Amino acid sequence: MIQPGSQGLMIAPVVKILLIANIGMFLLELVYAEPLILNLALWPLDLSGMTAAMPGQPTVRFHQLLTYGFLHGGFLHLFLNVYALWLFGTRLEMYWGARDFAVYCVVCVLGAAIVQLVVSSVSGEYYPTIGASGGVFGLLLAFGMTFPREVLILIFPPIPIQARWFVLIYAAIELWAGVTGTASGIAHFAHLGGMLFGAVLLLLWRRK
Repeated sequence: MIQPGSQGLMIAPVVKILLIANIGMFLLELVYAEPLILNLALWPLDLSGMTAAMPGQPTVRFHQLLTYGFLHGGFLHLFLNVYALWLFGTRLEMYWGARDFAVYCVVCVLGAAIVQLVVSSVSGEYYPTIGASGGVFGLLLAFGMTFPREVLILIFPPIPIQARWFVLIYAAIELWAGVTGTASGIAHFAHLGGMLFGAVLLLLWRRK
């Protein structure tokens, strides 16, 4: 999607750091994919004693609640996330300031991780989660709540839509996909977790 009257090629400071970190980690993945996934991806909680029975079996560690957000499963995955980070993040950081923007990003990434751990524990599925999408969905929500009447132009189909409706439609699609299991291999509930925790933080900020 593109945004009329966009910030051009301007990149805010925190957004720039995040872009460099994500792209840099992706380049490292091309060479050291296995050790990075084993150590930095978000692995499920071990509630079955599997790790004790199988020494070396990866399980979640505290740092993974953040580091998983800097790994990606391919170029398209990376491109979509960094593009959205630049498009929505720069505008939000310029509006909020660097500190609040950084806090918001961390909360959304952590929230997405927590929700994903809960979902994976309930489902019993054992696979790692990677990608900044939980944080990006949080940014998408923040953009829709902060600039609800901002008009976005979708690439496909090429139609204008207000940010608030775009966020609602996207969230509904993610919820439907998560509940029905459509597009398996995508952490739909992690995306929704990023939006949920972002919404709570925004409401707390607004009350203050």
